[in-house]
Amino acid sequence: MPLPKIEDARKLSDEELVDEIEAVKKELFQLRLQKATSNLEKTHQFKHNRHRLAQLLTVERERQLADDASEEAKEEVATEPEAAESSEPQATSPEEEAEKPEPEKE
Repeated sequence: MPLPKIEDARKLSDEELVDEIEAVKKELFQLRLQKATSNLEKTHQFKHNRHRLAQLLTVERERQLADDASEEAKEEVATEPEAAESSEPQATSPEEEAEKPEPEKE
């Protein structure tokens, strides 16, 4: 049996992904239990399940990062008008420039 492909994990919805992670963790627990009681016949299942769990957790993390990036982009778009207003240099007349006190130099 070949190792599972990550494309299969990427096709899952968020809820299915969480359910699948839970199922694989339970399966790994069962395999450890079988190993401890010397009833384990298919030792390759450890490798397959650990590989599958890593894929599922990777996809979950990718989606979290994508969500965070989209939220940050939305926040930047929302704050751009405020930033543009505050970053514009204010025009001052030569008289106003002369009235400003100069910073003290030591």
